[in-house]
Amino acid sequence: MLKRQKESIEQESLFLRTTADSSQGFLENLMKGYSKLTIDDPLIPFREKDLNQIADNVDYGILKALEGTWVSYNADYNKNIDRIMNGSGVHTTIMPSPGTNSGTIPGKFSFECEEYIEKLVFSLVPGGVRNRGGANELFCGAVKYEQSIKSVNTQKDNPDLLYTPIHEENGMYLWLSDVYNHAATKESIERDRGIHAFDEEDYKNYGYKGEYRNEPLVQVKDENGNPQYILMSELKEDQEYYEIIPAKELKPGAGNRGPYFIPDYSISRSGVIPHGSTITLLGDIVPSQSNYLIQGAPQFPEGDKAWNYDFLSVSPTMGGAGASETHPINLDEPAPAWVHETLNDQNDPGENKIYTQRILAHDLYPYSVRPDLRLRDTLSGQEVKNYVFLQMSSKNKTGAQGGILNVPFVNRFVPTVEVNFRMWIETVVENGREILQLQYEQIILFEFHFGDDGGTTSWPHIQVNTLRKLEDIPEDQRKIIEEQFFEGTKASQNISLNAPAVTSGCPYHKG
Repeated sequence: MLKRQKESIEQESLFLRTTADSSQGFLENLMKGYSKLTIDDPLIPFREKDLNQIADNVDYGILKALEGTWVSYNADYNKNIDRIMNGSGVHTTIMPSPGTNSGTIPGKFSFECEEYIEKLVFSLVPGGVRNRGGANELFCGAVKYEQSIKSVNTQKDNPDLLYTPIHEENGMYLWLSDVYNHAATKESIERDRGIHAFDEEDYKNYGYKGEYRNEPLVQVKDENGNPQYILMSELKEDQEYYEIIPAKELKPGAGNRGPYFIPDYSISRSGVIPHGSTITLLGDIVPSQSNYLIQGAPQFPEGDKAWNYDFLSVSPTMGGAGASETHPINLDEPAPAWVHETLNDQNDPGENKIYTQRILAHDLYPYSVRPDLRLRDTLSGQEVKNYVFLQMSSKNKTGAQGGILNVPFVNRFVPTVEVNFRMWIETVVENGREILQLQYEQIILFEFHFGDDGGTTSWPHIQVNTLRKLEDIPEDQRKIIEEQFFEGTKASQNISLNAPAVTSGCPYHKG
């Protein structure tokens, strides 16, 4: 968990008051003073009288930079792509092929890769969120989000592009703001009592005559071995005891010795996806060395190094396109010749190539294979001053874990088993002006059907996009966004930018 020093919070408050209409230096000021919370850091005691002040000063961390309405920003710089990109986002989706089920033909799948546009709204929840855990209190800065996505496709014999709603999602991000120790007080003990003043069992079994026993009894023995019970506080130094009878009441100050909650993450995201999955992701800001604000632009691989199965739409369990990370396909060169050949047992033994041939032969290659190269190519024509990198997952290697719940249909036929999410919040300099830009990649892993050897196949579903605030995109792109997400009415005139996007009822997804 990242914690910011008090003086840095005060500096940020002053900065926001004096530069309300400018994004100059926004990330630099926002990220000042953060460091990892450890067991050596002072823990603040919680007092009820401070509740309103704590809530009014809750920290939203880097999530504060997300506040507002973000929309697709289409920047096309890749000279290797012959076609004009119609959308800023790219998704790859693999689904079971019609007529199949998990008990018949192994691993037959349909593949879809489309461009898309998007509206993504973030709203800060005033006052923060208080989580009470007895001796531990956790306050979070909560940020609601609402996402609407439309695919962009060309039409035969029609010059107009076809925009189709394919995804709606809403949820909430939480930034872990402050951890407090909430020890018992005389008032809280008396208010929350749920026991009798005098316990007859205590008297009958242990000879205790007092009221509201708030410390353990222990059994000791005299020199003749006769047992008796005394309060723990009455034990002499090094005196042996043989039984412990726990107390059912607290003493004032109970809980101030721990255990203390030191989270190993700073951010959580809970999302509801209409196809029938609910996700919880946990993660953090990823530093470069010890810097949480990283100078320059995000780095993406090129050439052979881009063939990394963690980020490909082709998993090793799908045959890996007949390649491997030690013998990769160079995604910055034209697709291999076999991609456009008729394959048979002679030139494709084992059928690994033909199984994924259509993915590499897609018009959006290489993005159909590694979608985040679209993010890389967008950055290639930009001057990026700095960025903050967030990484989250439903399944972390160690420590705290997120999770996924699927409705019965999804759980039976296309269970979602893992979600990995990366986000870059960037400062881009254009014409001497600093602009905030958001890029993200989400990889969802499905598991369905089985391989020829009976093994389970992992199917990546990947989304990537680049977004900016509505006022920071070109006029021609803004017009499209307004038409598609604001009922064709200019948002600046007749509709709030934070209003939910217009949808056509239940969004559908082909495949």
